[in-house]
Amino acid sequence: MTPDEFRALGHLFVDAVADSRAGIERHPVRDVVAPGTVRARFPREAAEAPAPLAGFPSLVESVTGDADTRWQHPGFHAYFPANASLTSLLGDLLSGGAGVQGMLWSTSPACTEVEQAITDQLARALGLPETFTHDGGGGGSIQDSASSAALVALTAALHRAAPDPETGWRARGVTGRERVYVSPETHSSLAKAVRVAGLGATGLRTVPCAPGTGALDPAALAATIRADVDEGLVPVLVCATVGTTSTGSSDPVGEVVAVAAAHGAWVHVDAAWAGVAALCPEHRWVLDGVAGADSFCTDAHKWLLTAFDASLLWVRDAGALPAALSITPAYLRDSASDSGAVVDFRDWQVPLGRRFRALKLWAVLHGQGLSGLREHLRGHVALAAELAHRVRGHDDLELACEPVLSLVCLRVAGDRDGTATAALLGRVNADGRVFLSGTELDGRQVIRVAFGAVGTTSVHLDVLWEILTGST
Repeated sequence: MTPDEFRALGHLFVDAVADSRAGIERHPVRDVVAPGTVRARFPREAAEAPAPLAGFPSLVESVTGDADTRWQHPGFHAYFPANASLTSLLGDLLSGGAGVQGMLWSTSPACTEVEQAITDQLARALGLPETFTHDGGGGGSIQDSASSAALVALTAALHRAAPDPETGWRARGVTGRERVYVSPETHSSLAKAVRVAGLGATGLRTVPCAPGTGALDPAALAATIRADVDEGLVPVLVCATVGTTSTGSSDPVGEVVAVAAAHGAWVHVDAAWAGVAALCPEHRWVLDGVAGADSFCTDAHKWLLTAFDASLLWVRDAGALPAALSITPAYLRDSASDSGAVVDFRDWQVPLGRRFRALKLWAVLHGQGLSGLREHLRGHVALAAELAHRVRGHDDLELACEPVLSLVCLRVAGDRDGTATAALLGRVNADGRVFLSGTELDGRQVIRVAFGAVGTTSVHLDVLWEILTGST
């Protein structure tokens, strides 16, 4: 394909994306199809002969258009959002066009240094301490997901707990004595990280929450770690969550840091959804205690108008990740890396290769500005507050807990066994104009309403309210 052919086809493909977004509300949020529906539309063998790409958008629509869950639909309130804004897609186009493989500084100085600059800018905009910037001795990187960020943090924590090059973790691997501490509300990605790292089921300690809070109990954490140390076990990492998936609760990060510090354990703060809210000064409470943590993660691809994947991971010690992850065969050595004057982001992640993710984030910052991002966040928080206000005034509905940022958890009033709430959730989702999800709180069924889709406005809140109250 020549550049001129690409130019012509590019107009067609961009039009297809724009038309899809413009007409998204003509479709239900989620198509209900039988398993295997889409696969059955493919021939068994791939085509031998090429076909004109001008017809490809129409082909995709005909094969997948009635079997989708539309995450960008303004009625999507089921899970935390996935903000694939059109602004970020333009940056992604430039990234894909460049075709950069930014594993080393020398394989693309621009890829590396734009990422350094953008993560430093965002650290300051969020209110993170300067120690989390590349200028301040730490630094940020863009991971593919919060799950990968957790695994990277755990790897660094394992190395810090046993750094000796001859007898430490990098030489002998795990011993079976390492322990990681979470709460029942911690995201499952931490349990997966523990499994991938080879610690086994016994390596994960689940510490109870303080009664009625959904937040990790620091006293219980201290007692659990103390008992483990007395048995000769090694506290490696504690995960503190800010904005849990089920209800948006947050662990007392400062107290967790104090407990962990007494035993040299790494503290990783998982604020995948809620962390970006710190862009708004009134929500900077999400960073309480983070200054003492070792790593902090929040996802730009959830609520910050940036298409997946773009998970932001900051560390206070820029040497911690390379110390654990760097493996340098001869074919990856060069004078820039050997000088120590540059960052090679391959040493800050699990894979070797990496895309130019920073371009789409830069496009968002350029096209929206911090003021636009704050407006985006505040709009959804306001919708959640309004929904909570309406629920409080309704005889048949009640809040399951206080709303957190843009998340509201509700249930049918007086529903002891959860049957009525589960039935309401089913009826609401069957309508097709909105999509909600459920969870459990204190063993009872709860409906989650997570505002955050790019196009969601007060009009869509009214639609949601009409469906909720008409189905009770």
